[in-house]
Amino acid sequence: MPKALQLAMPASVGSLEGYQQLVQSYPVLSEEQERALAQRYRGSNDLDAAREMVLSHLRFVVRIARGYNGYGLPQADLIQEGNVGLMKAVRRFDPGVGVRLVSFAVHWIRAEIHEYILRNWRIVKVATTKSQRKLFFNLRSAKKHLGWLNQEEVHGIAEDLGVAPETVVQMEERLHARDASFDGPGDTSEPEWPAPSGYLPDAHLDPARLVESDDWDTHTTDRLQAALSVLDERSRQIIRRRWLTEPKSTLQVLAEEYDVSAERIRQLESNALKKLRVQLTNA
Repeated sequence: MPKALQLAMPASVGSLEGYQQLVQSYPVLSEEQERALAQRYRGSNDLDAAREMVLSHLRFVVRIARGYNGYGLPQADLIQEGNVGLMKAVRRFDPGVGVRLVSFAVHWIRAEIHEYILRNWRIVKVATTKSQRKLFFNLRSAKKHLGWLNQEEVHGIAEDLGVAPETVVQMEERLHARDASFDGPGDTSEPEWPAPSGYLPDAHLDPARLVESDDWDTHTTDRLQAALSVLDERSRQIIRRRWLTEPKSTLQVLAEEYDVSAERIRQLESNALKKLRVQLTNA
């Protein structure tokens, strides 16, 4: 969506209630007004026309977002994601097809809200495939009046949604799963089961890793010392003082010591670095 159209959205009004009152104040477009605005936007990229279409449909985004209150996510965020879907719909809306924008935009609004829910509902993603996504939202709705599903209900839902019964069972288990803190509870009480972090090995104290790290450091140091030995004494000292010691010497300081220009020191440094790269590459 063009940046200018994104910026045309209402600024913060201080509260969700205030925003909801604001969007209700925008007039609903008639079919003729909507068609004229859509033609202006498609024909000449008139962002004012697109802005008017977006603003007049914000109330519908709020209405759709209310249907997703049961996921424990902020209502304002759901509305914001739905607004993104609305703007995408306005961009793709073709008035010549003969449908109203609100009917066309519902798909885009719900798609953005669904993506947001799936990204944020749990740290461990519960729905990754197309069939799982379908199940996630339909099964959540069904759970309002169903407890644990029996075999008949599992097969019934699987047949209605066109998925395997095993997929229904897996999704039900995910929906009933409880999120666990990776590091365990914040208080001092002992958890019934160790936190997930307690099952991870401490790689910092692995003897094999320690030996490997020490060998690598030694090997790297030896290679660097061997590469430095091919340089003349002046170039070697320039590299050491410019790259291998703290505090590092400036070009001007070295130029005064060697009684040459700073540009000459820079050239010597550049040539020395090229030689080092060749030596280290071939080592």
